[in-house]
Amino acid sequence: MTPDELSGALSAALASAVADGTLALDPAAVPASVHVERPRQREHGDWATNVALQLAKKAGTNPRALAELLAARLAAVAGIKQVDIAGPGFLNITLDAAAAGELARSIVEAGEAYGHNQAEAGKHINLEFVSANPTGPIHIGGVRWAAVGDSLARVLEASGAQVTREYYFNDHGTQIDRFARSLLAAARGEAAPEDGYGGAYIQEIADAVTAAAVADGEPAPATLTDDAAAQEALRARGVEMMFGEIKKSLHEFGVDFDVYFHEDSLHESGAVAHAVERLRKEGHVFEADGATWLRTTDFGDDKDRVVIKSDGDAAYIAGDIAYYLDKRERGADEVIIMLGADHHGYIGRMMAVCAAFGDEPHKNLQILIGQLVNLVKDGQPVRMSKRAGNVITIDDLVDAVGVDAARYSLARFAADSTIDLDLDLLASQKNENPVYYVQYAHSRTAAVDRNAADRGVVRADGFAPALLDHPSEAVVLGRLAEFPRIVAEAAALREPHRVARYLEALAGDYHSWYQAKDESGAQRRVLPYPDEAVTDTHRTRLWLNDAVRQVLANGLGLLGVSAPERM
Repeated sequence: MTPDELSGALSAALASAVADGTLALDPAAVPASVHVERPRQREHGDWATNVALQLAKKAGTNPRALAELLAARLAAVAGIKQVDIAGPGFLNITLDAAAAGELARSIVEAGEAYGHNQAEAGKHINLEFVSANPTGPIHIGGVRWAAVGDSLARVLEASGAQVTREYYFNDHGTQIDRFARSLLAAARGEAAPEDGYGGAYIQEIADAVTAAAVADGEPAPATLTDDAAAQEALRARGVEMMFGEIKKSLHEFGVDFDVYFHEDSLHESGAVAHAVERLRKEGHVFEADGATWLRTTDFGDDKDRVVIKSDGDAAYIAGDIAYYLDKRERGADEVIIMLGADHHGYIGRMMAVCAAFGDEPHKNLQILIGQLVNLVKDGQPVRMSKRAGNVITIDDLVDAVGVDAARYSLARFAADSTIDLDLDLLASQKNENPVYYVQYAHSRTAAVDRNAADRGVVRADGFAPALLDHPSEAVVLGRLAEFPRIVAEAAALREPHRVARYLEALAGDYHSWYQAKDESGAQRRVLPYPDEAVTDTHRTRLWLNDAVRQVLANGLGLLGVSAPERM
């Protein structure tokens, strides 16, 4: 019996009590799905629900009386072994071994679909993350968003949402001018501008631009006497090359985007003017001091914002306004933007913009703020990259620990928490290394499958779920049953780290089950000894092994991490 099936049994018990007049409850108040969860203490049963406390007042009775009514009806449901009432009216439900064990077969048969749900179905979500300026390699903060953002996209899709992964390509503004001036200085063998970019990559890009220009029969940009022309020649090719490197690094990290949106296009297409005019028609735009303003204070902002400056140029927020509207007009029901720790001030003004368009802040627009990542090696902070000059880059991290360890370690923490990553630990094969611990559990399940084939244990030859009656098996089955709920919660809360923490708990439960002993002290083996006959016990335990294997693989897949067969 799955949690969904138990939930359905509870709903049916309520509905039947209403139908026969035993329960004076409006039929419309009977929930289609009753929430069940694992009790914190194993001795309290397999599942618990507080539905009696939730509905008693509406039914004109007390919670314990309603719990007793439900307990009596549930006792007649096949697969339910025992129903206990705790406290004021909590229901603790214990399944019989056969009903609980059936979950193993359900998971194996569902395969990659197990854990998928429809909690976010019908939503088109635009998820913008990373969006690093094309003025240098992606630094560690952007790497964190790459891991978390792509994992969140996978979790949302597994929960039924249509997700557009979007990268905002900042090719407009002062930072691009600084980048171009830095390239020109490098091409001419001069020191970088005081406000420019350093690092060996600047020289690499300048040299590559020069070589490409010469190959195309054009003069080397550094030889042009017109500084503006030289700078533009370096900018045009340099930004394209730098962004090409960014895309390549992200792709090798397992992250690709559906849309690369160019900031310049907002200004060239008239999107800014369109957005301002839309807000003007809504009555939220006014003129003062020669500038055009958006009255964001009407929507909770601390001050009104200049949209078009007195010189006629668009203010920075104008692009943000136009970009949000563009996403909504492209069909996004919800816009999620992931930003770094220095963007807290951005939230208030953008939520005001959201409201000004008639949308619901924190629903149609959601902004997630990530905190800093600190790297440690040999007990000391890692300060900088040789290539980038003053930051740690995506390639530095991957070179140090590999893609799997980098992605998993960055995705396993809540995004709004500062984290310290020990590079020595992440590169090690120790149980203290979380990604190794989970991947090793998967490789162990795969090893069991290989050995099963050698010993003649075939799942299809038998399945007797009642044989999964050991406490360690009840723990594993209970954990497996929680996976769909964990995925749905990770999607609803925008917290993919919940999947990683779940996998670590499942891996621990599996290792404990694998090493469990019976009352005589003998190990409860999954497979027979070479000279031992194969029984349904071995086949049934193989079903449970393979259910764990499937869920570990599914969960790692949601994090963009491989599930190795051997380690």
